[in-house]
Amino acid sequence: MTAVAFKPKTANALEIRVRDKTFRVDGRPVQALSDIELTIGEGEFVTIVGASGCGKSTLLRLILGLDTDYDGEIRIDGARVSRPGLDRAIVFQEHRLLPWLTASGNVSAALRRSRLSRAEKARAVSEHLDLVGLSAFAGAYPAQLSGGMAQRVAIARALVNRPRFLLLDEPLGALDALTRLRLQDELKRIVAHEGSTALFVTHDVDEAVTLGTRIVVMTPHPGRIATILDVPAAARHDRSNPDFIRLRDEVLGLLGVDVATPSSEQTLTQPTPVRHGLVAVG
Repeated sequence: MTAVAFKPKTANALEIRVRDKTFRVDGRPVQALSDIELTIGEGEFVTIVGASGCGKSTLLRLILGLDTDYDGEIRIDGARVSRPGLDRAIVFQEHRLLPWLTASGNVSAALRRSRLSRAEKARAVSEHLDLVGLSAFAGAYPAQLSGGMAQRVAIARALVNRPRFLLLDEPLGALDALTRLRLQDELKRIVAHEGSTALFVTHDVDEAVTLGTRIVVMTPHPGRIATILDVPAAARHDRSNPDFIRLRDEVLGLLGVDVATPSSEQTLTQPTPVRHGLVAVG
């Protein structure tokens, strides 16, 4: 696969400052996020990694504008985010396709508020199914698609409005290992093709290194940013590269996990997901 060079277009397209986000659970306050400060340049692919409960998904909801009840502010080009908008789209872990619609129909459904003509909508749907490699399955229903194919449709649906920001909430977490590896490469290609700025939430440290131009490492209770790491280009495109192994182990160390460096063969075949502070190795 040809390496995709990271060339941010402008600085600080997205500015996140969340001093506090608290929920009430069974009548008591539970702080989900605290002192989050993050700026993202246009064209970046930022991965967010951390154990369950560190507020990764909550942060995406705030960026989407689905939840505005927090202390702080999120700004795009200086304008405060106060509601959802077509400039932001999300892909979830479950594809959430409508079972009574075909692949084409599911992608087309995302254009219901679009001002495009019928012909322009049809062309956009066709282009995005082609982008994810599913032109031949435009008439297939979700039950007729594999998990990986259904998730590709979900990605096409998210991108068909050409959002400026693509948010991905563990979109590959439910897939088998081989499909997951293939879709990681596909995601890099697709996001680069569309020119979107991507924020990708994951438990999988290998995945965070492979996809991200930067990695945001979060710790839980409440969710905070432990550090932000730049990812060398070589690490994003070669799991046996020393930079990949070094950075992966550094992230695991920041998450409180002490692991021995595996062989290159293990690195290529064994992801290291973090769940509730535990790592699955070997």
